[in-house]
Parts: sequence; C-alpha cells; structure tokens
Amino acid sequence: MVNEEIRNRIRLSVAAFAYEFMNDSIMSDEEYDELSKKINKNKDTGNQYLDNWFRLNFVPDSGMWIRTHPQLSRLNYLYKKFYKK
Repeated sequence: MVNEEIRNRIRLSVAAFAYEFMNDSIMSDEEYDELSKKINKNKDTGNQYLDNWFRLNFVPDSGMWIRTHPQLSRLNYLYKKFYKK
C-alpha cells in the first residue's frame, strides 16, 4: 500500500531540488502548486525526523525550503535516476 503523503512529499521535494539546484523544471508550475496544496505538514508518515522537518520548514508557495532539506544527496540520487535526461 502506498502512503500518498510520503509519495507527494518525495515528488515535491525532487521537483524543488531539480528547480533550485539543477535549474531543471521537471513539472509545470501549475502541477507544483497543486501538489504543494496536497501536502499536510501535520500528518505523521512514520519518519519522525522528516515529519518534524516538514512541519518547521515546508512553505507551499515557494521552493526555497528545499535548500535546508536534510537529505539533499538522496534527492539528487532520485533526480538523476528518474528525471535526468
């Protein structure tokens, strides 16, 4: 079973990483905004560390929050594996 909150957070994080660090838009602004609205910062996903980080740092109307993400190397890996052309 897929946890939608986790899936959405990962997709949004990789998109923000790609845009902010790689100068690559892997989704449209509209898709990013729509996905941002689905993020529930107060929902527990089972990863207390990242749940707390999202509660304190995630801002739905910006991508700058990604700059302090604690797993940038993992986001870079996901970006390269699934989105890099």
